[in-house]
Amino acid sequence: MQTQIEPKTGPLNGGILLTITGSNLGIKAEDVKNIMVADKECLFKEEFYSVSTRIVCQVGPMNEPKQGQIEVNINGKLGKSPSEVLFTYQEPHPSGMRPESGPQAGGTTLTITGINLATGSKKDVQVSVGSQPCNVTEFGDEIVCITGRNSKVEAVEVTMDYGGTTIRVPGQFSYSENPTVTKFLPVNSFSSGGRNITVTGTGFELIQSFSLVVHAERPEAGKMNLKRFDGKLVTRLNETTVVFSSPPILEDPENYNITTIILMDHYQLVVKNESHSFAYVADPTFENFTDGIKKQVNKLINAKGSNLNKAMTIDEAQAFVGDEPCNIKTLTETDLYCEPPEVQPQPKKRQKRDTINNLPEFIVKFGLREWILGRVEYDTRVSDIPLNLILPLVLIPMIAIIVTSIICYRRKSQQAEREYEKIKSQLEGLEESVRDRCKKEFTDLMIEMEDQTNDINEAGIPVLDYKTYTDRVFFLPSKDGEKDVMITGKLDIPEARRQTVEQALNQFSNLLNSKSFLINFIHTLENQREFSARAKVYFASLLTVALHGKLEYYTDIMRTLFLELMEQYVVAKNPKLMLRRSETVVERMLSNWMSICLYQYLKDNAGEPLYKLFKAIKHQVEKGPVDAVLKKAKYTLNDTGLLGDDVEYTQLTVNVYVQDGGTDSIPVKVLNCDTISQVKEKIIDQVYRNLPCSQWPKAESVVLEWRPGSTAQILSDLDLTSQRDGRWKRINTLMHYNVRDGATLILSKMGISQQPEDNQQDVPGERHALLEDENKVWHLVRPVDEIDEGKSKRGSVKEKERTKAITEIYLTRLLSVKGTLQQFVDNFFHSVLNSNHVVPPAVKYFFDFLDEQAEKHDIKDEDTIHIWKTNSLPLRFWVNILKNPHFIFDVHVHEVVDASLSVIAQTFMDACTRTEHKLSRDSPSNKLLYAKEISNYKKMVEDYYKGIRQMVPVSDQDMNTHLAEISRAHTDSLNTLVALHQLYQYTNKYYDEIINALEEDPAAQKMQLAFRLQQIAAALENKVTDL
Repeated sequence: MQTQIEPKTGPLNGGILLTITGSNLGIKAEDVKNIMVADKECLFKEEFYSVSTRIVCQVGPMNEPKQGQIEVNINGKLGKSPSEVLFTYQEPHPSGMRPESGPQAGGTTLTITGINLATGSKKDVQVSVGSQPCNVTEFGDEIVCITGRNSKVEAVEVTMDYGGTTIRVPGQFSYSENPTVTKFLPVNSFSSGGRNITVTGTGFELIQSFSLVVHAERPEAGKMNLKRFDGKLVTRLNETTVVFSSPPILEDPENYNITTIILMDHYQLVVKNESHSFAYVADPTFENFTDGIKKQVNKLINAKGSNLNKAMTIDEAQAFVGDEPCNIKTLTETDLYCEPPEVQPQPKKRQKRDTINNLPEFIVKFGLREWILGRVEYDTRVSDIPLNLILPLVLIPMIAIIVTSIICYRRKSQQAEREYEKIKSQLEGLEESVRDRCKKEFTDLMIEMEDQTNDINEAGIPVLDYKTYTDRVFFLPSKDGEKDVMITGKLDIPEARRQTVEQALNQFSNLLNSKSFLINFIHTLENQREFSARAKVYFASLLTVALHGKLEYYTDIMRTLFLELMEQYVVAKNPKLMLRRSETVVERMLSNWMSICLYQYLKDNAGEPLYKLFKAIKHQVEKGPVDAVLKKAKYTLNDTGLLGDDVEYTQLTVNVYVQDGGTDSIPVKVLNCDTISQVKEKIIDQVYRNLPCSQWPKAESVVLEWRPGSTAQILSDLDLTSQRDGRWKRINTLMHYNVRDGATLILSKMGISQQPEDNQQDVPGERHALLEDENKVWHLVRPVDEIDEGKSKRGSVKEKERTKAITEIYLTRLLSVKGTLQQFVDNFFHSVLNSNHVVPPAVKYFFDFLDEQAEKHDIKDEDTIHIWKTNSLPLRFWVNILKNPHFIFDVHVHEVVDASLSVIAQTFMDACTRTEHKLSRDSPSNKLLYAKEISNYKKMVEDYYKGIRQMVPVSDQDMNTHLAEISRAHTDSLNTLVALHQLYQYTNKYYDEIINALEEDPAAQKMQLAFRLQQIAAALENKVTDL
C-alpha cells in the first residue's frame, strides 16, 4: 500500500528522484517489478530501496503537463496510490529576478520569481549565475539563493536546472566592482564603544546586509588568541555613506592588534586608508568628586580626568545632572566643563533610595559607557537682594565670625595636636602589624623547601615520544583539540575501498612532491578570502606531516615561500613586521620546522632545566593553600592569581593505602585546608610518581576513605554535611572532616559499594537541595554576594582604602616565590640562550639565512635583524614550549601553575626585545617582579645571537643530512595517510581555483599537473561520500 510520495511535482523532462513510502512494498529489491507514475514508467533505483516501506525511482519524461496516480508492481501484484496521492508533471516558468546586480565577491541574496518554481524538491533544483553556482536557501513559490564569487566584472545569464532540465531566467545578472572605502570619520573609538563611525565609499548600493566586526589578537607566539566583537549598522544614509556604532571591546586595546572590518554580504573590507587604520584606545579615567559632592554648581561643573578627548569630541560627549542634560562647553585632555540646568533637577528614579539629601547625580556618558562622579548641590543663596540690605546682612556676620574664629583658633590647635598624636599611634600600630606579617610570610616560605633535584633524578623526566610531541604542538591548539582526527588517527574507510583510497592518496602525495604544484596549491589557498588564519595554521601542520618523509624538500619549499614573503615586506618598506604573527602558511611552516628540528635538543639539553622549573613551581604552589574555586594560590608569581587573604592552615602527613597496591602505606603531605579533590590529586601524584601522567587515574574516578578507628567514612567535596549559608555552600576540606596528622586514608577505584552509606537516609528533596545552585560554592575565600555588596557600599571610603592597603602587603609573597625559583629560571634561560653550549644546527642554518637576506636587501638596521631572529626562534618556539610544558612532557599543567609560567614566559619575551620598558610605581607587579633581571637576560640574548653569527656555517648538505636522519627516524610513526586525506579536503573545496591556477602556469602545463589532479579527484570522489 502506498501512502505518501515526495516530491509531488516534477519537470516534463523528468530526471528527478521520486520517493514512495508505504507498507507491503516487498521484502527485497528484486520484488519490485515495475513502477508507473502518471502512466509513465519510473526507473527503479535499487540502492535506495528500504524493505517493505520505501521505493525510490527516477521519473521519466512526459510530453505535456499531466497528473496521475502511482502504480507499483510487487511480484505481479499491482498497488495504486490513493486518489488524493497524485504526481503532477509541470513546467517551471521563471519570470524575473531581484536584484539584478551584485558585487564580484558574491553573497547577494538572489530571489527568482515565476510560475511552478516549486517543482520537484529543494535538492532537485540548482541555480547558476554565469559559471558560478548559486546556493539555494529557500524553495517554494520563489527560489532564493546566495550568489558565489566571480572572477571578473560582467553581465551573465542566470539558469535553473531541474533534474537535468535547464531553464533560463529572463534578464541578466551583473557582477559589479566590489565596494571600496574612501573615507571614515572619526578615526578611533574608546574601548567601551558606542561611537558612530561614518564610512564613505563606492558600491554600497550593491550590498544588502552591512555589519561591523572587530578582531583583537594578542601578539603572542604559539597560540591563536583571536577575539571577535560585533558592532551594528546605525543607518544607511545613501548609496555612498553608511554609519556604524563601534562595539565595546577589551579594556586594554594597546596590548592587542586590532582590525576593524566591514562585512558587506560575503565581502570583507578593512576600515583603513593609505595612512592609518581605524583604532581603539583605552577608556578615559575620571576623578570622583571630593567627598562625593560638588557644591555650588549653578554656573559650571568641572569634571577632571585624563585622555578625555582622545577619542571623543564636544559634540558627541554627554553629561547629565539627574535626568536633565548638562550642556558641555569645553572638553580638553584633562577637563570637561558643562553648564547645568538653571534649577537643581530631581535625582533619577533609580537613585532616590540611595541619595544624600535628595541630591541628583552627575553623570558623564561617552558612547556606551557612563561615569557617575558624585552628586551635585546647587548654591541656594538668594542673589537678587538689594545692596542696602547686603551690607548689614553680610559685613556684620563676617566681623562676628572673625572674632569668633580668633577665640576658637587656640582651642582647635590644641585639639588638632591631640588628633595628630592619635593618628600617629594608629600608624605605628599598622606598621608593626605589616612588619610582623612580612616576617611570618618569609618564615612560612623558607620552612621545608624540598630538594627538587633529588625527586627528578628518582622519577626521571617524562619526555613524550616524537609522535605525541608533534601531535600536541601541531594539532592540540586546533578547534577539536584532543579529538582532532590527526591525534586520534581514525580514518573511517570501508574495507572494500581502502586499497583504492590509499593508492589515490599515495598519488596525491607524489603530486605534493612536485614543487610547481605545491607552490601553486599554497598560493591559490592563500588567495581565498575564506581561508582564515586558523585554516592556514592547520593546513601548514597537515603539510608538515604529509612531507615529513622528505624534510629536505619541505625546507626547500619553506625557503622559496620565505623569499617571496620577504620581498613583499621589503617592497612595502616595513620589514620589521615580518614573522610578527602566523598570518601565512610559511610562517606556521617555520614554527613546525623549528619544533621538529629542536625535539632532540629539548630531549637531551633544555628539557631537564625546563622540567625542573615546572616541578619547582608546582611544588611551591602546592606548598600553600590554593583556592579550588577562584584558582588563586598563596604562593605564585602572578599578582592576578594571588590569594589576597590570610588563610590559616596546617600541613599534615597522611598514611595512604592503595587498593590492590600492597600492604605498605605511603606517606603523603597535604594541607588541612585542601579540598578532597586536591587531596586525591596530591595522593595520586605521590603514589604514581614513577608512571607517566597519562597513565594516572583521574581524581573523579577514585574514592577516598578515612578510617579514624573501626568505622569508615567516604570523603567527598560536597555532601549532606557541607557547610551552608543561604545560597552558598562551602566545599569540604580535611579540616571540615577533622582529619588529623597521621590519619589513615584508603584510595580505591569508584564502585557501587563505596557510595556513602547515608545516601539512603536522605529525606525527600534534601538531595535536590544539595544539587541546586551548584555554582554558588566557595572554598577558602567567599566571593562577595549581593548582601555583602550592599554592606560594602555603605562602608566608609577610609575603610575601603585601608582594606586595599592591607591586601597589597601580600605582594611580598610574589618576591619571595621569585627568589626561591630564581635559580631554576636562570638555569632554563642559560640552557636555551648559551651559544657556548650545543646549538641546534637548524638555528644556525636559519639565522644565517636571515643574515644573508638582510645583506641581499641592503637592510643594515640591526633592530630589524634582531626582531626577525626573535620572532623565528624565542617567541615562535621557546615561549610556546615554556607556556605549554605538556607539549613536550607527559604532565598535567594546573591553572595556578600556568599563571606563574605565563609570568616567566612574559619575562622571556621582554628579554628578547630591544625596546626599553620604562617602569614606574603604576607598572604591573609582574613587570616589576623581574625588572632587575631583565637587563641581564637582554644581554644573554644579544650574546647568543652574536655567538651564533660567529659559529662555523652549516652547509646545505649538512643540513639536508640532518633532516634526512629525522625523516628516517620518525616518519613511520606519524599519521601520514590521515594528513594526506585532510589535505585533499582543501583540494576538493577549492578544486576549480586550483585547476585554473595549474592551467595558467607554464611549468605546471608541461608536467600536466592539472590532469594528474583530475585523475586523483576522479579516484577519490566516491571516497568523500564514503567517509
